[in-house]
Amino acid sequence: MQTFKTTSLAGHTAIPTLLASASFRAATNSLSQTHERFISELVTLTEIPAPPFKEEVRGQAYRGMLEAAGLEDVAIDSIGNVTGLRRGKAFGGRMIAVSAHLDTVFPEGTDVTVRREGFRLSAPGVGDNTRGLATILAYLRALDAAGIETRDDILVLASVGEEGEGDLRGMRHFFANSSYRNRIAALICLDGPTPANTVVSAGTGSKRYRVTFRGPGGHSFADHGIVNPMIAAARAVVELGRLSLPDDPKTTCSSTVIKGGSSVNAIPSEVSLMVDLRSNSASQLADLDTRFRDIVLQSCHVENDSRSIDKGAIAVEIVLIGDRPAGVTAEGELTQSAAAAIAAIGQTPVFSSFSTDANVAMSLGVPAVTFSWGGKGGDAHTLNEWTDVDPATTLPEMSVGLAVMLACAGADILK
Repeated sequence: MQTFKTTSLAGHTAIPTLLASASFRAATNSLSQTHERFISELVTLTEIPAPPFKEEVRGQAYRGMLEAAGLEDVAIDSIGNVTGLRRGKAFGGRMIAVSAHLDTVFPEGTDVTVRREGFRLSAPGVGDNTRGLATILAYLRALDAAGIETRDDILVLASVGEEGEGDLRGMRHFFANSSYRNRIAALICLDGPTPANTVVSAGTGSKRYRVTFRGPGGHSFADHGIVNPMIAAARAVVELGRLSLPDDPKTTCSSTVIKGGSSVNAIPSEVSLMVDLRSNSASQLADLDTRFRDIVLQSCHVENDSRSIDKGAIAVEIVLIGDRPAGVTAEGELTQSAAAAIAAIGQTPVFSSFSTDANVAMSLGVPAVTFSWGGKGGDAHTLNEWTDVDPATTLPEMSVGLAVMLACAGADILK
């Protein structure tokens, strides 16, 4: 995550009036009174595996939870996204979407049993992003308990495919195919662990590749001197690591995975590597993409020119396996409300860039941000992942997303 600016409070925001209202205090009281239920739902959802591309079981469970929460038109679309509607007074008009992703990074078979020590919960995926799903359920209960109505419809969206090679497939599908897509006035994503004072209002774009070098292969001694895909791949990794890239806008190139070879005494016939390109600037990302391709092709040519091709030459295949668009949310109602809500819990709002589901909306010009689900956590994407559910810190931070959602949706208490 890159921090790129802090902000002073905007003059035009409904947040102060909202936070001072009896209705909002009733909603936050509900969050406090039902906190153990929130923890229980978090544990239940975490212990339903949701490996990449296999989120169906968790999606079905979450559909049932949204139906139990009283949402209308709860459904699962053709790709696995779960949606449900809390209707506002201006039915059929603009809509505020609040979202969390269903999937985790962990493969099928991972033990996702939650271990609890006091307020600390530990399990793969407990924070990223099962906690976002549970937080949305807590918000829905709080609105009902406080009797809060809104001008706009609130759409709950639990998306698939946010992580890794999922490549934001759920959010892409939603904005390409959903009947709701043209009604979304703002998208609020809950994801973490994100610092409580941070608003992700810019989407870091990325391109991810699998590069495969193929050659004839042979005996390490008898065929010594023929072209070697391992050397071509190694040359590409070294040259990519030498690229000079800007710090602002932050732009990175990372060689992350390399595979190949079958024996210590055999020249491999195939070596593959994965490369992750990222930038906060669409134009810088495009430039880096061109330089990346040039280096890969040059590495292939150099190897063919340097060693014997009597048994065959090196060929290279470049396959795009991920393409996340860059984008930014301009200052407006959504960002101003976020800044005011964070300041209200005594923290200084910081605007940052990262790669989340919000990238898709930003790239289409739809105002979108990603917030913390409230509370602390760490060791995301590892088997030691944890999250802290101590109400003393969790509840004030949970109020941020709730307040922004209500401010944007036009809660009736703002009249």
